[in-house]
Amino acid sequence: QVQLEESGGGVVQPGGSLRLSCTASGRVSDTDALAWYRRAPGKDREFVGDCEWDGICTYNASTTKGQFYIQRDSTKATILYHMDKLEPEDTAVYYCTARVDSRYVYWGQGTQVTVSE
Repeated sequence: QVQLEESGGGVVQPGGSLRLSCTASGRVSDTDALAWYRRAPGKDREFVGDCEWDGICTYNASTTKGQFYIQRDSTKATILYHMDKLEPEDTAVYYCTARVDSRYVYWGQGTQVTVSE
């Protein structure tokens, strides 16, 4: 089992920045990447991007608003998502997920990001 915990969401004005953090614990060695998804009100869940343990990250050009940073030690792993120039359309619940054999198996509870005046 892998446990995921997100933090860093909140309310920000248009044009502002936020940093999301996700910490993975448990059998992290069974995973091969951490990723971010988001679900905006009334919309389907969207892939934002992921990072593999070698540091190679993939970004969805239509949803990503910044950069990821990933690090891992023997007991846990963390992926950070620095978001910049946020717009109201970026309002969503952001979820962290861990990939095992090409499938996103483990999910966090999500953190709310609201972009509003």
